[in-house]
Amino acid sequence: MDIALNEPLLLLSAAGLVVGFLVGLTGVGAGAITTPMLITIFGIPPAVAVGTDLLFAAITKASAALRHHRLGNVDWQILKWLAAGSLSAALLTLLSLVVMAADTANTAATIRAGLAIVLVASAIIIPLCPYILKTGMDASDIPSERRLRPKSTLAFGLVLGVLVTLTSVGAGAIGVAALSLLYPALLARRIVGTDVVHAIPLAFVSGLGHLGLGNIDWLVLAALLAGSIPGIAIGSRLTGFLPDWLLRLGLSAMLLYAAYLLMPFLRAMLAAA
Repeated sequence: MDIALNEPLLLLSAAGLVVGFLVGLTGVGAGAITTPMLITIFGIPPAVAVGTDLLFAAITKASAALRHHRLGNVDWQILKWLAAGSLSAALLTLLSLVVMAADTANTAATIRAGLAIVLVASAIIIPLCPYILKTGMDASDIPSERRLRPKSTLAFGLVLGVLVTLTSVGAGAIGVAALSLLYPALLARRIVGTDVVHAIPLAFVSGLGHLGLGNIDWLVLAALLAGSIPGIAIGSRLTGFLPDWLLRLGLSAMLLYAAYLLMPFLRAMLAAA
């Protein structure tokens, strides 16, 4: 469903600039901020907002992932098990959306309710990430084969695949925090790098599934990317000039506000249950 051509595309680009700027500064936010913003501010249907944001997140994070790969910050053994779970869950979730296609109103309500829950969790996790990651920063980088937890990683990937496919939220903030707890001996830079690279195929596969369901607005996607690409460049250059704790608290406050806007849908779903 395309928005009308007279919609404020410049405002969408400005919003993309802000999101890209935040992603450049903090490394998270492409999914957590964009989807609720598209729903609550621009009035885009939830399913279209999620599908568009998934492709937006995949493209936006691609350049960061390439840098992490070149610096050796990706643990491919962990990534293999994580992707096995998340991509499988994403495909199964997309299949369930096809089955539920006849009841689009219920699907939209479920997406809104899911967003409210995941955004609150993200808002709590983001400020805690630096403290969680300290364990990995001071530890030796033990080879993957000696401390790989395939079953736990696969299980986490399954949960993450469902969350990201339904809400486009979770691959960033929740992924980093969970991997930190699963692999406390892994260097922080490798936790972040592995999570960033993993987010790309997951968001891309989920986005392609939503494309098949007709849930992509190309005009919105282009407008967001027009702002986010320079925003990421600017934010990356400013990283280090502002205190990380202040940036994370600001992002957490934005996520809580977005969750507050979506809480009525969660209450409606619980009341109907």
